[in-house]
Amino acid sequence: MTQVQAPGVRTAADTPFELPARVSLAHRIGMLLAVGVPPLGLLAAIIGMWGWGFTWVELVLFISMYAATGLGVTVGFHRLLTHRSFETYRPVKFALAVLGSMTLQGPVLNWVAVHRRHHQHSDGIDDPHSPNLSGGGLWGTIAGWWHAHIGWMFRTDLSNLTEYVRDFRSDRMVQFVHRHFGAWVALGLLIPTVLGGVISGTWTGALLGFLWGGLVRIFFGHHATFSINSICHMWGGRPFRAHDNSRNNFLCGVLALGEGWHNNHHAFPTSARHGLAWWQIDLSYVFIRTLAWTRLAWRVRVPGREAMDAKRAVPG
Repeated sequence: MTQVQAPGVRTAADTPFELPARVSLAHRIGMLLAVGVPPLGLLAAIIGMWGWGFTWVELVLFISMYAATGLGVTVGFHRLLTHRSFETYRPVKFALAVLGSMTLQGPVLNWVAVHRRHHQHSDGIDDPHSPNLSGGGLWGTIAGWWHAHIGWMFRTDLSNLTEYVRDFRSDRMVQFVHRHFGAWVALGLLIPTVLGGVISGTWTGALLGFLWGGLVRIFFGHHATFSINSICHMWGGRPFRAHDNSRNNFLCGVLALGEGWHNNHHAFPTSARHGLAWWQIDLSYVFIRTLAWTRLAWRVRVPGREAMDAKRAVPG
């Protein structure tokens, strides 16, 4: 049955949605603060250890906030929203998108669009953050690593990003999370600050919560994710054939909650499981399986044995 739309009323699908095609000066300043302030927070936290010490409260706040917000990126931004590797209920999707936004890695739809563009052009000229296009030799390696790790975020050309997220044009919930990115970042800093103050009963505890559960957590989360763009396209194993230089790196696999099995991921982009061998630690997949066990996730996509055997790289 055809529905009649009242004059002047616009549906979600009609609502204009565009990502900026170029990075403004204000955006670059914001990016500079985003990647520059957390290291200062780490320095302040280290200095503070001599005066205030480091207790189980700060440790728990750091680990819990790192895990929760990290899963927001690895499970929410990446495996769910970017690659649709499983399905879940909208409240779970909302919570994961909010947690991912707390990492200060950019608004959710920017993140998804850049990552989809990366997969389409991986290690090619249009890859936003390939480390393998800066020439050979020591200087080329250093320049490539720097570009993939941090430098690419300050480039001005981000044309066609909107085309990579057209499937979200009618998803008001995800657009809501995207538009209120700053609020989620602030909330991610406020939560450990309040918890630190309440648990310790002091303003010093609140400050330490802000530092360890906030800025220090953001710093380590940033560089765990950034290392997937840089290290995991430069150093590591390649058990599967892929059209790029993606690599598996054990250290990144652990610190980035399973994202470091990057060659596996590029061989099977829609797989919810990145650690395809029993010894490849993938905490993000453990979380997804837990969601499935509690019936909060379904249609979890994992490659079969035949598919993996067909893509295995030939030794030598």
